[in-house]
Amino acid sequence: MSLAPRVVLVHRRTELDGLLARHGTRGQAEFFLRTRGRTLAELDAAAERQHAALTAVAAAVPLDWRRGGVEREDLPRFLFAPEDVVVVVGQDGLVANVAKYLDGQVVLGVDPDPGRNPGVLVRHRPQAAASLLQHALAADAHVERRTMVCARTDDGQELHALNEVFAGHRSHQTSRYALTAGGRSEVQASSGVLVGTGTGATGWCGSLARQVAGCTLPAPTDASLAWFVREAWPSPATGTALTAGTVAAGDEPLLVEARSEELVVFGDGLEEDRLTLGWGQRLSVQVSSRTLRLLR
Repeated sequence: MSLAPRVVLVHRRTELDGLLARHGTRGQAEFFLRTRGRTLAELDAAAERQHAALTAVAAAVPLDWRRGGVEREDLPRFLFAPEDVVVVVGQDGLVANVAKYLDGQVVLGVDPDPGRNPGVLVRHRPQAAASLLQHALAADAHVERRTMVCARTDDGQELHALNEVFAGHRSHQTSRYALTAGGRSEVQASSGVLVGTGTGATGWCGSLARQVAGCTLPAPTDASLAWFVREAWPSPATGTALTAGTVAAGDEPLLVEARSEELVVFGDGLEEDRLTLGWGQRLSVQVSSRTLRLLR
């Protein structure tokens, strides 16, 4: 007998929760906010909107389905099952945070605060959850497959990301490495290397692309990536000839060989879940075999 589907509700703690955890009491939190021109009522209202959205989605789950839940901070330790339907209640960035831990599960993005989020990945209202959950399991479900990026070290570690992966020094110090792209290689000193998807084109990669004349970024479903070197520094030992380009599915991957004691690699802003490169270790970055299956 097959298992009933499991709905996993993904959310992040509210700004109010974080403030109370840091300051201990509502009175202290209110004083802190007042010194910065804000009010506790503002945070209360936002927390209430998120709570209402989570309640509405939970109530929409069929009674014979299984349920689970996870906060953003616990994603690296949560085990998703193949039959899960993942419901992300929050901002667009939360969908990117969870995508790297999935492998084929359908994702439903729910916007708890319409008008304050762009709604690129969290497209749906909480009131639509009941019909959307049923639709998620249908053979003809309208699913958009968004390209992801994969970074893999030469000792077999790997991570996947929806927006981008970054390789560089863990602090603001100069990153030193050898970059290989399209059959050309160059030793570089820079602020790091960013490789992004079409989904990431609206974020970090988009800001870098605006600095490169004639740069065209891929669309979210295009099986290709764009890469950028941040602030490459010329010297007698380092060059600046390779600073931007693309990698399509089937192309040779972008290669980064560490030329310092430690470089870190992380995806979609989750720095605590990272890979580490030692001197001489190599990183390859290419189009991931995984895609985000986003319910339309």
